[in-house]
Order: sequence, then C-alpha cells, then structure tokens
Amino acid sequence: MSAAARTPRQTIEQFLHTVAHGTRDELADLYAPDVRIEIPFNPDGVPQVSEGRERIRARMKSAEPLWRFDDVRDVTVHGTEDPGIVIAEYRVHGTLAATGRAFSLGYISVFGVEDGLIAWARDYGNPLEVGDLTKELGL
Repeated sequence: MSAAARTPRQTIEQFLHTVAHGTRDELADLYAPDVRIEIPFNPDGVPQVSEGRERIRARMKSAEPLWRFDDVRDVTVHGTEDPGIVIAEYRVHGTLAATGRAFSLGYISVFGVEDGLIAWARDYGNPLEVGDLTKELGL
C-alpha cells in the first residue's frame, strides 16, 4: 500500500510491525523527509531532538550491529480528536548482539502523521530501561 493511501492509524500499525519485522531502511521510509522526533526523557548519549529522515536512517543503521529488535508486544493504539495524531503504547523486545542478552523497552509515543508518513513524534520511554541498555553497550 502506498504511503498516501494509508490512514494515520495504518501508518503507525505498519511502523510497529516494521520495528521488529522489517529493515532499518523500511522503518526510515515511514518517516517524512523533514521528520522531527523528540525524546523528552532522553538518557545520556541520546539526542533529545532528531530531525530529518536521512539522519534518523543513519542513526538506526549505525546501531544495527549493536542489537536487533525481535518483537513488539503489549500494543495499544489510540486515536485522538485530531485524525492525524495517533498515540501508541508498546514494548519493544530485542537482543544485544555482543552478549545475546534479551531486553525489553516500554514506550508511549505520540505521532503526527501526514500523507501516510510520520511527520513528527514524541517518544516517552522509560529512561531507566534505556539508560541501563546504553550503559551496557558503552554508549
């Protein structure tokens, strides 16, 4: 299905599926060229704001050798009064490449979707979970 044919909810459902079952390039392609992603509770070493699909793509690809995402579970997707805004609650389960240790990260994300692409997002992850993971990886 083309991006323009997707509803905002379908875009986010595709995003959640692609996190674990797609490539980093396929995931980056779900973002608008001028996307802005905010992480209000960012851990050390993780930028609070990232802009641009190609910058996001490069960051995702640079992290690819460190871990893989195996599954996305506990998903609840909420619509809002604004049809272009979708809220998702979910847990990403993955494995660290160096040690084989499993990890799980919980998120609540607020997405702005335009023309079937993610135009902006605010990711609220548990900074303790992400911080522990980045420390273990030496980031």
